[in-house]
Amino acid sequence: MTEEEMVKLMEQVEEKKKLISTIRSKPWRMKKKLAILRDAQKFVEKFEGALGKGKGKKFYAYKVMMLKKWIKFKRDFENFKTACIPWEMKIKEVESHFGSSVASYFIFLRWMYGVNLVLFGLIFGLVVIPEILMGLPYGSSPRKTVPRNEEKTAMDFSVLWDFEGYAKYSVLFYGFYNNQRTIGWLKFRLPLSYFLVGVGVFGYSLMVVIRTMASNANESTGDGDDGNYNFSFKMFTSWDYLIGNPETADNKFASITTSFKESIVDEEESNKDENIHLTRFLRVLANVMIICCLCGSGYLIYFVVKRSQTFSKMQNVGWYERNEVEIVMSLLGMFCPPLFETIANIEDYHPRVALKWQLGRIFALFLGNLYTFLLALMDDVNEKLAQEDAVKNVTYWTLYNYYNSTTNINGTDTTPPPLHPADVPRGPCWETNVGVEFVRLTVSDILVTYVTILVGDFLRACFVRFMNYCWCWDLEAGFPSYAEFDISGNVLGLVFNQGMIWMGSFYAPGLIGINVLRLLTSMYFQCWAVMSSNVPHERVFKASKSNNFYMGLLLLILFLSLLPVAYTIMSLPPSFDCGPFSGKKRMFDVIQETMETDFPPFVAKILSSIANPGLIIPAILLMM
Repeated sequence: MTEEEMVKLMEQVEEKKKLISTIRSKPWRMKKKLAILRDAQKFVEKFEGALGKGKGKKFYAYKVMMLKKWIKFKRDFENFKTACIPWEMKIKEVESHFGSSVASYFIFLRWMYGVNLVLFGLIFGLVVIPEILMGLPYGSSPRKTVPRNEEKTAMDFSVLWDFEGYAKYSVLFYGFYNNQRTIGWLKFRLPLSYFLVGVGVFGYSLMVVIRTMASNANESTGDGDDGNYNFSFKMFTSWDYLIGNPETADNKFASITTSFKESIVDEEESNKDENIHLTRFLRVLANVMIICCLCGSGYLIYFVVKRSQTFSKMQNVGWYERNEVEIVMSLLGMFCPPLFETIANIEDYHPRVALKWQLGRIFALFLGNLYTFLLALMDDVNEKLAQEDAVKNVTYWTLYNYYNSTTNINGTDTTPPPLHPADVPRGPCWETNVGVEFVRLTVSDILVTYVTILVGDFLRACFVRFMNYCWCWDLEAGFPSYAEFDISGNVLGLVFNQGMIWMGSFYAPGLIGINVLRLLTSMYFQCWAVMSSNVPHERVFKASKSNNFYMGLLLLILFLSLLPVAYTIMSLPPSFDCGPFSGKKRMFDVIQETMETDFPPFVAKILSSIANPGLIIPAILLMM
């Protein structure tokens, strides 16, 4: 092109650009505006890149092309990141039909799965796998061998179901692990790793929970004021015109409808007139009834625990007697939350406030049950510690007499063959017993949860769906109707299940793996149950800051879970013949041993000064 043609073309491009910027103000019909705008944009895109100055025109065209490709890459990468978020589409589908409150539970479940996956990597990577690869093989020591009197039934299903037999003497539990200071050609310090990982589980969990609460608080404070013209905005700006899938369009339609219900409920609650005296009386009455239920639940747990201590001293006890504590605790966790919700209907709180009250009451119920269970375990541990002194003397005396005795065969003294590990007397190993109880309680809780969903939601929905045509009344509108998703019960179930995992993982490292499988199957199973068997709540509401409320409950249960573990580490002597800390007076002695043998003297002196209670207590108070 000549220079004159270049100047003329540049003028035309500038005119087209000016037309594009001012076309809104032109007094033309919309059809004409769109046609002219489209032609002008095509002209500018075609010739603008060729109008660079001198030799730079090719570079300019290349730069424009790369800028467009970069924008497209960023958009595609954002879509890819969204697609890589686990279960994102499932949760969005649930949210569109049931509202953000139900979706917040599944978001919380996904977050818990991620945390447990990290804890699983820590325990299996630094404790379980080193023991399997570098520790003593199975059957080489009494702690890794089934006793002779249990060998006949060690593989029975009923025994394995109670996590006895071969399961009890496996890597799942504390007693399997080695007490040698170093193992394998790597000289891996297993006792030190076991202790540090056990403490690190609580440290990592505390850091993640607090960081998540802080990020949620920052997100909530950044929200603008959307109270003005709320319904108008929802009416005219809610639809997404990029949707091209009919199923996605149905989900979006349901989501918009649900958001209108949420806003209507919020508006009604803000303008509601109520009889304050009647409301106060009903709320006091509801709290009195719930306190009575909590006291009755505590007494029932106390009674059952006392019975279980009697059953433990008996022989030929049936399956129900062996599992009575777990069954009663699971049934209380299943039936008390619906009872609390029924009582809470007379209080007439806003649904979001009612949810928090319900969460607090179920929290008190589960906390009482859990600590009653822990007190029962501590009584059992004290009995086991009392038995250990006698068993310890018998074990040492048996081994001494056996290996120091000689037999006279043909006039020569010979040493007897080595004593088989299954025949060696052994102590009760209270740490493994505590781990077994936590694993059994977790497994029974999983089964009760899944059976409740299957029977209480799915079979109930099938009955209502197929029997409604031939019944005397409308089953969908009346009794039994379709079930609503119990947000408070499911959230508290997750929180207290995680509390049991935190407490039990120190005594049963395999418990984390069981919990990862539980959370993985729960996501698919509960998403299916919600979409197939549940109906939205009659009073749909926004989740608002519920996620931080869940995190607050999780932080509290983390602190309460740390107390029993810290007590056993600092106060109780470990078993003398099982576990990585056997042979020590206290479990934390492994830290002192490491400082004395592996650190220079001045470093050990500094660390000992830091461990002074005069510094630790102020630090704990500052953290609190």
